[in-house]
Amino acid sequence: MPTHSETRPMPYTAQQMYDLVADVAQYPKFLPWCAAARIRSRTPQGPAVVMEADLVISFKVFRERFGSRVTLYDEDKKIDTEYLDGPFRYMKSNWAFVDREDGGCDVSFFVDFEFKNAVLQGIIGVVFNEAMQRIVRAFERQAAALYGP
Repeated sequence: MPTHSETRPMPYTAQQMYDLVADVAQYPKFLPWCAAARIRSRTPQGPAVVMEADLVISFKVFRERFGSRVTLYDEDKKIDTEYLDGPFRYMKSNWAFVDREDGGCDVSFFVDFEFKNAVLQGIIGVVFNEAMQRIVRAFERQAAALYGP
């Protein structure tokens, strides 16, 4: 159903942006509609760390918890997320962070999901692009707050 993909230049290092996105426990402090986050587990698996986490998403009258498996590839500066349980039919996302020679980095983000609830899917379908822009801006503001303008 809805997908979103974009690459944005950022004035921060790939490591800084990777650390920001990988810190799922902090999401409720700055991400819109994220009411709570809980890390279930963190397990090293070869070159990666696999984290299972729950997020509580609150949007208008809907409040839903969903679980995901987040695979953190620290060396490659990549993050893959796959859906475990909750209100989605499916959900996956990918992040990649690449330093630029002229300073800063490029942040690539992709998300694809579908809600089980047709009403919620219909609501998000109407505001999906705006919602994705708000989420991207929230990460940008948090990066500025943490690492400077």
